[in-house]
Amino acid sequence: MTHLLDSYQLGDLRLPNRVVMAPMSRVRATPEGLATPSMATYYAQRATAGLIVSEGVQPSLVGQSNPGTPGLHTDEQVAAWRPVTAAVHANGGRIFAQLMHGGRVSHPDTTGMRPVGPSAVPAVGDVFTPAGPKPAPMPRALDTAEVPEHALSYAEAARRAVDAGFDGVELHGANGYLISQFLSSNANVRTDRYGGTVANRIRFAVEAVSATVEAVGAARTGIRLSPGGTFWGVEETDVPELYAALLAELARLEVAYVHIEATVGEEVLVGLRRAWPGTFVMNPVVPMGPKQTGRDEADHWLGLGADLISFGRAFIANPDLVERLRANLPVAPVDEATYYQGGDAGYLTYPAYAHTV
Repeated sequence: MTHLLDSYQLGDLRLPNRVVMAPMSRVRATPEGLATPSMATYYAQRATAGLIVSEGVQPSLVGQSNPGTPGLHTDEQVAAWRPVTAAVHANGGRIFAQLMHGGRVSHPDTTGMRPVGPSAVPAVGDVFTPAGPKPAPMPRALDTAEVPEHALSYAEAARRAVDAGFDGVELHGANGYLISQFLSSNANVRTDRYGGTVANRIRFAVEAVSATVEAVGAARTGIRLSPGGTFWGVEETDVPELYAALLAELARLEVAYVHIEATVGEEVLVGLRRAWPGTFVMNPVVPMGPKQTGRDEADHWLGLGADLISFGRAFIANPDLVERLRANLPVAPVDEATYYQGGDAGYLTYPAYAHTV
């Protein structure tokens, strides 16, 4: 049976274990979207993960969802990321950048620009702004001729990511952000080639991934998906058909991996695992749900055929999570109040496990 601490070959990368640090927004970047020395320390502390996937990184200014998040669309942002990736590599780690275009989940107070989306349908709920939460605004529906430039923004950011020292990129196709909005049947009410049928609704995702593969190579390109997820009010009809069609196109592109969230029933998820010929990364619990991924959930999904298991919140309070899993040590609880507060408290202040003599 596959063991969580077994090594794994992911493209050209030899992972020392099958533990993935899931992407988690921590909003510690500068107002200009620059990575900071504290971010370098944060990721380097967690470099024993088989693979780190960074927090969501905006590929363009209009793609920025939250204030305090980093970007990869300027030369200054590339330069700011280099010490981060160098620190991870110096500690023996591997790191992909998650490229996250927020689409309609944004606000003019954050970017100075009106959010865009597949259709003029606002997200459900309040979005973060520099002045605090505000209702999600009405997005501007992208013209058909504009859509390809937003697909290409992922590829352009991927080139910058590799220049910044990242080992690869993960396109954020989940959780109600732009790719997820195009997959949706209620955020996307288009009647052109990007809306309506399953083939049309997956088109934007396929174009974004295809452009990224062309830019940096398939071995450096992954994607995260949340089948049937309802984040920010998105809905999806025909979930098994939709994701079977998408995975078939992604398999043709031979991407490095798909990273799947447990946002639909296990039967559907197992079907997707069986349909996917490549590396399958499983996030066994719903992000931000009531339960955190633990060893039991990891072992369960390894038994169902997952290749790698992503852990989110457990990595916040446990920089040495891999060692705790290896030695069956207690996993420390996380202080939710410090998720997005900024500063080093609750960011760099969680210690490794203290062994007693």
